[in-house]
Amino acid sequence: MEKIRIVLADDHTVVRQGFRSLLEEDKSLEVVGEAENGQEALLVVKKTLPDVVLLDISMPHLNGVQATRQIHKLDPKVKILILSMFKDEEYVREVFHAGATGYILKVATGSELIKAIKEVHRGNAYLSPMIAKHLVSDYHEIVTGGNANRKPSGLTPREIEVLQLIAEGNSNKKIATLLFISIKTVETHRQKIMDVLKIHDIAGLTRYAIAKRIIEAK
Repeated sequence: MEKIRIVLADDHTVVRQGFRSLLEEDKSLEVVGEAENGQEALLVVKKTLPDVVLLDISMPHLNGVQATRQIHKLDPKVKILILSMFKDEEYVREVFHAGATGYILKVATGSELIKAIKEVHRGNAYLSPMIAKHLVSDYHEIVTGGNANRKPSGLTPREIEVLQLIAEGNSNKKIATLLFISIKTVETHRQKIMDVLKIHDIAGLTRYAIAKRIIEAK
């Protein structure tokens, strides 16, 4: 029987090492690559062509949502399992819309993680039971008006990528290099982001990115 080939993407080395040790105890699983940020995850996926990518939702350079979108575009056959601390319905909806096949919480047990990997590899969607329960609660709030203040930012996926990189402190030149676009295009995106959000300073954009969990607070 062929092993399920897995790429691990998490910005914490110790976490990746722990996952590798856990997964490789199951003889049907094989870790074929690791990445510490979203951009690197794309390169590793392109190089190794795995069956499943275990992808942390909070990573530098490209967060889990943006990395999911680009990996899915690169190869729709690759199954993406999101690993997250967040139970929010907004996150779950975004990653599935971006092309993820499963969403599991970081507090999940090792056996649940392995089960989730095998389920998404079969082509089935997987959602942690804890998240499913939370979504029922979120849905109740939505229909009763409790989440009426949740509105989309109005930013495109590319603008969200640029916003994340700005909030991480990258220069226009560095952003252009990371996204393979011109500095002029970065400047255009930056201005559009500021106009849409009505925020015209880097500190304000950073606070917004943290509030929307596009990046993590340091």
